Amino acid sequence: MTAKLRAPGWYRAAWMFPLGIAFSYGLVVLLRTVWGNDPVVDSEAIVTVSLIAAPLFFLVGIGGFDYWFYWAAGRPTRPEDHSSHGARSWKDYFRINTDHKVIGIQYTVTSFFFLLVGGLIAMLIRAELAAPGSQFVDANTYNGLFSVHASLLIFLFIIPVFAGLANFVLPLMIGAPDMAFPRLNALSYWLLPIAGTMMIASFFAPGGSFASGWTAYAPLSTDLPIGQTFFTVAVQFAGASSVLTALNFLVTIITMRAPGMSFWRMPLLVWANFSTSLLVVIATPFIAASQFFVLLDRALGFNFFSTGLEQGTNGDVLMYQHVFWFYSHPAVYIMMLPGFGIISEVLAVKARKPIFGYRMMAFSLLAIVVLGFTVWAHHMFVSGMQSWVRVPMMITTAIIAVPTGIKIFSWLATLWRGVLRLDTPMLFALGFLTMFVLGGISGVMLAIIPIVIHVSDTYFIVAHIHYVLFGGSLFTIFAGVYFWFPKMTGRMYDETLGKVHFWLTFIGFNATFGPMHLIGIQGMPRRVSDYAEQYAGWNLFISLAGFVVGLSTLVFVYNMVSSWRGGARASANPWRSLTLEWQVSSPPPIFNFDAVPTVVGGPYEYGIPGAVHGIFKAPAEAEADAVPAGSGASGPRNE
Repeated sequence: MTAKLRAPGWYRAAWMFPLGIAFSYGLVVLLRTVWGNDPVVDSEAIVTVSLIAAPLFFLVGIGGFDYWFYWAAGRPTRPEDHSSHGARSWKDYFRINTDHKVIGIQYTVTSFFFLLVGGLIAMLIRAELAAPGSQFVDANTYNGLFSVHASLLIFLFIIPVFAGLANFVLPLMIGAPDMAFPRLNALSYWLLPIAGTMMIASFFAPGGSFASGWTAYAPLSTDLPIGQTFFTVAVQFAGASSVLTALNFLVTIITMRAPGMSFWRMPLLVWANFSTSLLVVIATPFIAASQFFVLLDRALGFNFFSTGLEQGTNGDVLMYQHVFWFYSHPAVYIMMLPGFGIISEVLAVKARKPIFGYRMMAFSLLAIVVLGFTVWAHHMFVSGMQSWVRVPMMITTAIIAVPTGIKIFSWLATLWRGVLRLDTPMLFALGFLTMFVLGGISGVMLAIIPIVIHVSDTYFIVAHIHYVLFGGSLFTIFAGVYFWFPKMTGRMYDETLGKVHFWLTFIGFNATFGPMHLIGIQGMPRRVSDYAEQYAGWNLFISLAGFVVGLSTLVFVYNMVSSWRGGARASANPWRSLTLEWQVSSPPPIFNFDAVPTVVGGPYEYGIPGAVHGIFKAPAEAEADAVPAGSGASGPRNE
């Protein structure tokens, strides 16, 4: 037992976590004694320090820093026995693991857990809004519910689930044996459940959960009870996870591609994650800064955003919005670009055609990265900022629709006269195209200043963001999960249940969020627990439709669990795809490839007789045997 308590893992984490709380208690008491504060025991200060220290102690306990501590101590290098690499039993998914495939599944399953929690909160929200008046919760609890709902689904589901799918697929796609920094990859995952647990735990804080929305606008976020601090610290852990993962992706893509894989032979999913990682690395420090400033205002009495003029403070609340949205509008593309890559993979395979305009598709991803930093203030048209800023922001917001339009055009051209296979991944891809276009149209409307002034803080905004993030991001996530499920698990999912899931989701989604455009234009405000009688009929309809969406998610969960446990065995390449991840067994070997692949063509040369993307031969021999089909970005279309 002593050995277990000292070895990295759950036993050591179980005693180090409370040690972190005790350390926080002692540190606070010591510092307040030294500084002469009265009382020396301050519960809010202890909770604040514990939210930072206890998770770090937990990470040390579970083994997240063991290798680096060993190295920093100057001890001799240990031979790598790969005991922490790969999954040989289900227990390997519940410890530090350096295999990118295990980490990808850890990310994906954990993210879907937080989707279920956020979805249950959404069901409670819709039950409360099914009729005017108070049904189940009071107004303050309602504020906490929609705040935790949005924060979980943005920071703990959409962003990390894309990282999970890419973690599994991307090294295989580029012919790499693993990610560039496997230990950093493992650490970045374990930051994620810490952040999610912290957000959910805020419900048990004195005064209730954080209740300032996922935007946490100051000065509201600087004045709320201690539950707000749970959000402020959790975002730091989630942001650190995103940055570490993005850096890992960038280095992996730039330095670990297989021989012959130039940038113009990379699949578009790799391009999408390359672009997303640039966004994450550049933008995420801004939201980290905004929440650090809020934490300093709350914990140490700084006045970055506090505006108590009677106390002589003069914080700048508009500055919070500028800093926050300088991250959070690029974050919309962080939540979209990986989905664009998924859709490109699914459409090319399921239509049996090369991607139309491959290079323009790649350039449009990079254009979105650049333009994404020029539009943040369109979220602030009614904030009271200088009015002249609104016009250039309106123009740049309209311009950023152009690279997205290029992608829509290319996807439609790829489908044109293709041999379409309308299975579950393809249905979700087509559903994405229709829903995202509708969300994009309302987005262009919201670039226009007079329209924003009219519909700001109404349900029109709720409808827009859900058409973009649910109809856009979530549909691509479902498409990707179904598409790579055979590769990740070695099993085939139930196609009938998959189609039932799609149609329940598609119909329920439109019935839920479509009418919100109408009641938003009519003036129903968002983020309120009660509303006027005139909106009662539509809200009851929306709530019933929302419950259908909840039911569809249960169908998905049942399909995934039952298929993973007892589905039909999957072949190595059930979709007849050309990309490298489908050229190995399902699931892949622990170290991915028995021989290093050599890339000899593009990833989408469907319809070209004899064309291949990669072969398992030495580079010189591979080039001699390669079919001269060009770079593979485009080619003859099959009729």
